[in-house]
Amino acid sequence: MLFDTHAHMDDRAFDCDREALLTALPEQGIQLLMNPGCSLSSSRNASALSRQYDYIYAAVGSHPDVADEVNEAVLDEYRQLCRQNPKIKAIGEIGLDYHYEDIPREIQLKAFRMQMELARELNLPAIVHERDAHEDGMAVVREFPDVTGVFHCYSGSAEMARQLVDKGWYIGFTGVLTFKNARKAVEVAQSIPLERIVLETDCPYMSPEPFRGKRNDPGKLYRMAEKLAEIRGLSVEEIHRITTENGKRLYRIGSEV
Repeated sequence: MLFDTHAHMDDRAFDCDREALLTALPEQGIQLLMNPGCSLSSSRNASALSRQYDYIYAAVGSHPDVADEVNEAVLDEYRQLCRQNPKIKAIGEIGLDYHYEDIPREIQLKAFRMQMELARELNLPAIVHERDAHEDGMAVVREFPDVTGVFHCYSGSAEMARQLVDKGWYIGFTGVLTFKNARKAVEVAQSIPLERIVLETDCPYMSPEPFRGKRNDPGKLYRMAEKLAEIRGLSVEEIHRITTENGKRLYRIGSEV
C-alpha cells in the first residue's frame, strides 16, 4: 500500500473522470492521499474532497504562481478551513518559483513568509514548492526554525537536502526520479536517510517513465517506489511500508506524532 503525499485531484484535468478514478484508487494500492491547495479556490476544493473520501487528506495554501492573492482575508479563510476540517493536515502548497517570475520575487517572498507564519501559528507542517530559488528558499526556512514539513518535487542539491533533513524536513520525490537524465534526484535519494523520503505523483503533472508526456495520476506512484527500491537496494514492499509510514509521520496521521 502506498501514500501519494502530493496529488492535485481537484485539478480540472480530472473533471471528466475524477469520481471513477478516486473510487478505484484504493484497489490500485493507494492507501492514503494528500491533496494540497494551490489557491484559495483549490484549497476549498481540496477540503471538500477530503470530506468525501476517507483516505484523502488536504492542505490549504497559495502557490507562488498566485502569491498576489495572499492577504489577511485569505489567511483568515485558511484558518477557518483548518478549524472546520480536522483532515486538513498542512499549509501548502506554498513557496517560491523563480523559473518564469510572472509574480515579482518580493511578492512571492512576502506570501511565503505570511503562510509560514500561519503554519507556525496553527502548528502544522508546510508543503513547500521551490524552483530556481534555492538560496531564498533556505533563507526563509532558517527564519522559521520551529516550522518543518516537506520540500515537494525536490530539485535542489544533495547538500541542501541534507541541511533540510538536519532541520527536520522531509524530501518529496516525483516521477522525475524515473527519468533517464535524473542524476541529481538519484544522488539525493541515495544520500539522505530513507526515513525522510516521501513519494508523490504531483499529478496531473510529472508522469514517470514509461508514461512521460501523459496525464499523471496516483495509480502511477508504484513506478517511483520501484525506482527508489532499485536505488536503495531494498524490496519494493519495504519501500511501500517505509515511505507510507514517513508520510503519516510528516502529516501526523494515525498516531498523531
